[in-house]
Amino acid sequence: MRSIATKLKEEFFALLPPTLFFFLMLHLVALIRALMLTGTGITLNTSWQVTVSALLLGKAVLVADLLPFINRYPHKPLVYNIAWKTLLYVLVALLVHYLEHLVEFWRATGGLVAGNQRLLAEIVWPHFWATQLLLGVLILLYCTMHELIRVLGRDTVSAILFDTPPAVRRS
Repeated sequence: MRSIATKLKEEFFALLPPTLFFFLMLHLVALIRALMLTGTGITLNTSWQVTVSALLLGKAVLVADLLPFINRYPHKPLVYNIAWKTLLYVLVALLVHYLEHLVEFWRATGGLVAGNQRLLAEIVWPHFWATQLLLGVLILLYCTMHELIRVLGRDTVSAILFDTPPAVRRS
C-alpha cells in the first residue's frame, strides 16, 4: 500500500509543474481572446474548460517526454531539442486549436463536413493566428525552461532563480 501512495505522490509532483504552467498560460490566452473578441458575439471558453485543458496538457507533456523520439538530439546543443519539442508541441496545439473550433461548428451544423466548411467560411483568421502565435511563444518558453531544468537539474535552477547571488551576499 505504501508503494502506491509513494507512486501517486511522485506522479502528482511530476504533473504539477507543467499543469501549473499551462493553467496560468491558458488563462492568459483566454483573457487575451476575451479582449480580442469583445463585441463579436463569439463564444469563449470558460475557466473550467481552460482548467481541464491545462490538466490534459500537463499529462500529455509527461507522456510525450516518455516517447523515444521526443528527445531526438541528446548529443547536440540544447537548442536542437528545444526547437524540436517546440515544433512538435506547436503542431499539436495547432491541431487542437482547430479541432476546438471545429467541434462548435460540427454541433451547429450536425455534420463534420458541413461544420468544417462553415468553420472555414466564418472563422476570424487573424484572431485564430494571433492566438496560435501566442501559444507558440508560450510553448517555446515552456520547452526552454523544461530543457534547462532537465540538463542543469531542478536544484541548480531553483538556486539560480531564488537564492541570493554570491556576489551580492558578500557586499
